[in-house]
Amino acid sequence: MPRQRQFIARGISLILISTFLYSTSFISFPSTLFPSSDVISSTLNHALERRQSPGSPTGTALSTGPTSPLILPSPNVTATGPWSKSILRAKQFTSGLTLPEKINLTTGIDVNGRCVGNSGSIPRLNFAGFCLEDSPLGVRLTDYNSAFPAGINAAMSWDKDLILQRGQAMGAEHRGKGVNVQLGPMMNLGRDAAAGRNWEGFGADPFLAGVASALTIQGIQSQGVIACAKHYIGNEQEHFRSGSGGGENSVSYSSDIDDRTLHEVYAWPFAESIKAGVGSVMCAYNRINGTYACENSKIINGIAKEELDFKGFLLSDWAALESGAASALAGTDMNQPGFIGYGIGPQNEPNPSTANNSFWGEALAQMVANGTVPEWRVDDMVVRIMSAYYEMGQDKDYPAVKYWNFCSFNQLGPTQPGNEHVNVQGNHSILIREIGAKSTVLLKNLNGTLPLNEKKLPRNIAIFGSDAGPNPDGPNGCGDRGCDQGTLAMGWGSGTANFPYLIDPLSAIANWVHENSPDTMIEYVTNDYNYNQVTSLATQADLCMVFANADSGEGYITVDGNAGDRNNLTLWHSGDTLITTASSHCPNTIVVLHTVGPVILEKWIESENVTAVLFAGLPGQESGNSIVDVLSGSVNPSARLPFTIAESAFDYSANVVYSNPTNEIIIHIPYDEALEIDYRHFDANGIVPRFEFGFGLSYTSSATNSSTILSSSLPPTPTSAPVNASLSISGTGPAVTPTGGIGGPTSLYDTAFTISFTIHNTGAFDGDEVAQVYVGFPDGSGEPPKVLRGFEKVWVGKGARCNVQIVLRNKDISIWDVVKQAWVIPSGRFTFFVGASSRDIRMSQSVTVTKLVTLNGP
Repeated sequence: MPRQRQFIARGISLILISTFLYSTSFISFPSTLFPSSDVISSTLNHALERRQSPGSPTGTALSTGPTSPLILPSPNVTATGPWSKSILRAKQFTSGLTLPEKINLTTGIDVNGRCVGNSGSIPRLNFAGFCLEDSPLGVRLTDYNSAFPAGINAAMSWDKDLILQRGQAMGAEHRGKGVNVQLGPMMNLGRDAAAGRNWEGFGADPFLAGVASALTIQGIQSQGVIACAKHYIGNEQEHFRSGSGGGENSVSYSSDIDDRTLHEVYAWPFAESIKAGVGSVMCAYNRINGTYACENSKIINGIAKEELDFKGFLLSDWAALESGAASALAGTDMNQPGFIGYGIGPQNEPNPSTANNSFWGEALAQMVANGTVPEWRVDDMVVRIMSAYYEMGQDKDYPAVKYWNFCSFNQLGPTQPGNEHVNVQGNHSILIREIGAKSTVLLKNLNGTLPLNEKKLPRNIAIFGSDAGPNPDGPNGCGDRGCDQGTLAMGWGSGTANFPYLIDPLSAIANWVHENSPDTMIEYVTNDYNYNQVTSLATQADLCMVFANADSGEGYITVDGNAGDRNNLTLWHSGDTLITTASSHCPNTIVVLHTVGPVILEKWIESENVTAVLFAGLPGQESGNSIVDVLSGSVNPSARLPFTIAESAFDYSANVVYSNPTNEIIIHIPYDEALEIDYRHFDANGIVPRFEFGFGLSYTSSATNSSTILSSSLPPTPTSAPVNASLSISGTGPAVTPTGGIGGPTSLYDTAFTISFTIHNTGAFDGDEVAQVYVGFPDGSGEPPKVLRGFEKVWVGKGARCNVQIVLRNKDISIWDVVKQAWVIPSGRFTFFVGASSRDIRMSQSVTVTKLVTLNGP
C-alpha cells in the first residue's frame, strides 16, 4: 500500500473531515502539521454552515456525492532517481532565499506580464522568474510562430514518430520565444463526445492518450522547455467548471469518480506523463469527489506525489485556487496567474510577496507566520519548481522572453522591450503538412473513388461549403479563434495559437488541379445556405466536394450559442443539408469534415452518391495542402479514429451536463459508466457504432497472421491452448520484484508479454498499417470486454510482409485493487486480440495466469 497518511479524527465522519480543507485559515500548526480536535470542531462547524446554505438540496446531475479523503502532509520531494542532482541543486538554491523571495517564485504577478503567466522575480540574484505560456498546439498570443495540428489530430495519426516530432517542434518554438513552461499537453479524455476541449487532447482511450502525452512531453522537454500535463483531473466538460475566485459559493461541478476508475482511466495519461519525466502538472478548475482539484490532497499528495513519486511542481489553472492554506497544504506548488480572480481586485502586482489581491502572496507569508502553513511546505514548493528548471537545463544559456502577450509594439517604454518579433517557425510547415495528411481518416471510399488520378481529372469540379474557403476576416480575425468562419483548422480558447498563414482547401485544390489539368473547370459556392446555386452547380459537375465542420472550445467564449461545449453532435451551418443537397444531384460526391470530435453522419453516410468521406479533424496551418496530399494519393491514408462515431448521440455512455435548474452550488456528475468509456461502453452493451474506435480505411489492403505471444516477466505459469489454431504461445519469465519509482512501482513497467505477428500488404499501394493490440481480462475481473494496450504504425510496401512486435508491460495487464491500494495482475485467462480496429479483430490468443500478482512498491 502506498505510504499515504490519512487524517482520520476519532468520532468524526469522513464527510465532515472533507470540510477541514476549506477552512484551514482558522487552524494553527505551532509545532506539528495536525491541529487539535478542538480546532477541528470549530472549523467543521463553520464549514457546515456554508455547505448547508439555502440553494443546495438537489442538482442537475446529483445533489450529493462521494467525499475525497484527506492525505496529509504534502510529501517533500526526495533526491532519488534521474532527477536527484537537479533536486539537490534546487535544495541548495532554496536554502539561500528569504521567505519573500520564495513566495515570489510560487505566486504569479497577475496578467500584465510578458507571458500569459509569470512568476515573481528575485532581483537580488538577477533571477527573472518563469514565463508560462499556452498552448498545446503552438505559442499563443504572439507572431512568427507555427499553428500545429491539434492534439486530436496527433492522436488520429497513431504515429509515435510524428507525435514525438510535433512535441520537439513545439518545444523549439516555445524555447525560441523564451518560454520556460509550455502549458501542454492536454490529456483529459473524451468522456463526453460534445465536450468543448476534447480537440486539445488525445481522444477517448487512456492508453492512447498516455502514449501520446508521454511522447509529446519527451519532445517538448528535449528542447529544454518544461512541459505541463493538464488538467489534473476530471475536467471533461466546460459548463460549470468554476474558477476565478468564486470560493465556496462558486457554482461548480464535481467529477465523482471511484478510485478504480480514477486510476485505470482518468489518471492513466497523467501517470504516463510523470513516468516520462514531466516537469509540471496543472490542477483543474473543477472538483473531484466534492473537493476542488487544487485543494484535493488525495489526487495531489496521495496519487501524484506519493503513488507516482512526481518530482516536479503542481501549478494551478488560471485563477483556479479557491482558498489559500487549503491549496498549499493539499500540495499545490504554484499559484497562477496570482490574483484571486479575473476582475476581482488589482490585476497587476509585480511583487507577489507584497500582493494583497491573492490567496497566496502576502497572505502566504502570514500563514507561515501564524503556523497555518509550515515554511518547509513553501520550501518544497520552491524546490520542486527549481528542480524542473535545473533538470531541463534552463540555467545554461536559456533565452530571455522575446515577446509580450497581446502586444505588437517593438518597445513599450525607454527601458521596457515589447515584442521582438522573433521568427521561430523554422521548417515546421513541412512537419505540419505531413501530420495533417497522416491524421486524415478515410471513412468511406466506394469503388476506389480516391485517390484522384491526376492524369484523368474530371472536366468539371464543384466545391461547396464555407469550410472550403478562407475566413473573410482573416485567419486570426476572431480572438482566440472564437468564431466559425471559413475553413476550420483549430478550435477556440486558450488552447490556440495565431496562424502565420492558413492554406484553405479551395485554394490548394484549385492550384493542384490546374497544375495537372489546366482545362478543368472549378466552380464553388462558399455560402452554406445558397442551395439553389449548389443544386445548379452539382447538377452539371462530374465531381463534387462538400466541406463541412463542427467547432467547440473553452467556455469563456460562446460561438453560435455553444458555450464551449457543443450543444449537439450535428454539423454546423446546416452541414447535413448542404451535403444532402449536393449529393442528391451529384452522383460522385466527396465529403471532407473538419470537426473537433465525433459527429452524427446518419442523414447521408449510406448514400451511394456520397462516394468518399475524409475526416480531417483540425489540421493546422497547412490544412489545404494536407487534404490535397490525401486526395491526390501522394499520402496513402493511414489515420485511425481515437474515438467512436456513433449512429446516435444517445448511444454514448455520458453527456455534458448543461443546466442547473435547482441552483446547486456543487453539481455532482457521477462517472457511473466507470471503466466503460467510449468503445468499451459500445462493446459491453452490444451497441453497433457507425465507425468504431481505431477505424480507418486505406488505399491498400492488408492481412495479419503468424502471431506469437511471449511472456518475459510473469511468474512461471502454464498457458492455455490458443484461440486460433494457427497461433502459438511460448516462454515464461522470472517473478516480479517490486520497487518504487517515478510513475509507480518499477515492476509496473517491466515487460509482461511480447506479441509478434506479420502484416501482409495485399493491395496495390504502398502504405502504413496501424496494428492494434487489445487485452481481454479474465472473467470476474470487472474489466470491459477488451481494452487497447498496444499499437504500432508500420510501413509495408505493396505485396510485402512486415514483422511486428508489440510489448505489453505488467501495467497493461493489471487492474487497480481498491482494497490493497495496489496494481494487481489477476489470475485467470487473458485473451490478446490483434486487429485493425476495436471491432476488426484479425486474430486472438489466450494465456492463463494461475496466480494473482501484486505490483506494489515499498
